[in-house]
Amino acid sequence: MAKGLTADDLRTEPEDVLVTKLKEAKEELFNLRFQAATGQLESHGRLRTVKREIARIYTVMRERELGIVTVADDAAEGEK
Repeated sequence: MAKGLTADDLRTEPEDVLVTKLKEAKEELFNLRFQAATGQLESHGRLRTVKREIARIYTVMRERELGIVTVADDAAEGEK
């Protein structure tokens, strides 16, 4: 998963890529939680970062579902 994932980057991605990134982030979060429980986690800040990335992905997916932002709208704004 890329570090510094922004909502603007996610809005340009197609739906299937968002689903893939969401799955990867959830797997990473599971692994980080497992490491935290066993005392092997070195970077506690990464837990927070991954949770926020998951929230960003869900937000972009929900925006599309509600019709607030679509991929075509975002592409048009990027050209201006």
